[in-house]
Amino acid sequence: MRAAARFLLLWGAAAVGAELPPDGERWPAVRESLFGARALREDDGARLTLNLPARAHDAATVPLAIEARALPGEAALRRLYLVVDKNPSPVGAVFEFGDGRRRVALETRIRIEDYTWVRLIAEQADGTLHVTRHYIKAAGGCSAPAGKSLAERMAGVGEMRWRLRDTMAQLQIRHPNNSGLAMDQLTRLYDPPYFVRDVTVTLDGQTVFSARVDFTISENPSFRFSLPEGAGGELRAVVVDTDERVFESAVAVTAQ
Repeated sequence: MRAAARFLLLWGAAAVGAELPPDGERWPAVRESLFGARALREDDGARLTLNLPARAHDAATVPLAIEARALPGEAALRRLYLVVDKNPSPVGAVFEFGDGRRRVALETRIRIEDYTWVRLIAEQADGTLHVTRHYIKAAGGCSAPAGKSLAERMAGVGEMRWRLRDTMAQLQIRHPNNSGLAMDQLTRLYDPPYFVRDVTVTLDGQTVFSARVDFTISENPSFRFSLPEGAGGELRAVVVDTDERVFESAVAVTAQ
């Protein structure tokens, strides 16, 4: 089933290949604000993998899977930048990793507001930058009204759940992650922006990843991520939202 799904994803991307537009006007400004005049090297697939559907089934919950690796002789990974060109907030996430990480994998769900290029940029410890991109057809994800009232979505805010399997862990966070752009269909008012801002995950006190994120991440944020090889101990998450509320959760991990 996984092989078939991957085939359909790749076929879908190829099917729209002839229609892909050039870079829009926003990307050069975003690129300059993040990296200045530093060179970005187009990756050939050896270092970066960015998996998204060619067309979103639900623009408010688009599955995203990324993987980055340092090749032999290259510096370790330092950061990953997720840029959604046409979203109201183009820089949706910046992930940082503990020292010496040479391969990382991460999955989450994001909002897409318009047909757009999505970019993954990897920064290595020596400052080298590599980029890959994917074009997706989706609309209205950031401004889509929620299916429940704000009071219902606020119930249990900050609760976290863990799932562990082999060398992967998943952190699920209960949070409305309001963009501030969606109208409440009952009150006809806009819910104020209120979203998870910072996520830090450590394993026995050592950083697995830290993330600066915004409402690009879907309601009830979920992060599935790779663990450092051979590591075990207490896996702890500290989450801070835009109201400066701090939530913590921990689980024991057996070394693999």
